[in-house]
Amino acid sequence: QVQLVESGGGLVQAGGSLRLSCAASGRTFSRYAMGWFRQAPGKEREFVATLSWSGGIVYYADSVKGRFTIARDNAKNTVYLQMNSLKPEDTAVYSCAARPTTPSTYSLDYDYWGQGTQVTVSP
Repeated sequence: QVQLVESGGGLVQAGGSLRLSCAASGRTFSRYAMGWFRQAPGKEREFVATLSWSGGIVYYADSVKGRFTIARDNAKNTVYLQMNSLKPEDTAVYSCAARPTTPSTYSLDYDYWGQGTQVTVSP
């Protein structure tokens, strides 16, 4: 069982930066692939980024590539999402997720989810 708690969301102007954190419980965190997804009002949940247990395999959505960076610190049981050059279209609730195998860009592949954190980017 893994419990996930996100933090770091907020209101930022376009062009600004935020760093989201996802703290995980459980001693086996290092064995899980982690992902970030987001959901804007009236839209379906969409993939943002994912990385393997070691951090050696990383995938990004095309819409965030070059602006967002996913990373993890297994000693702290935490995964991060550094978001730079934010745009109004990045406004959404961002959620982290965990699965005990390889990284995936599909939300249905994930077993555990956090409650989400709101990110709002003003023009």
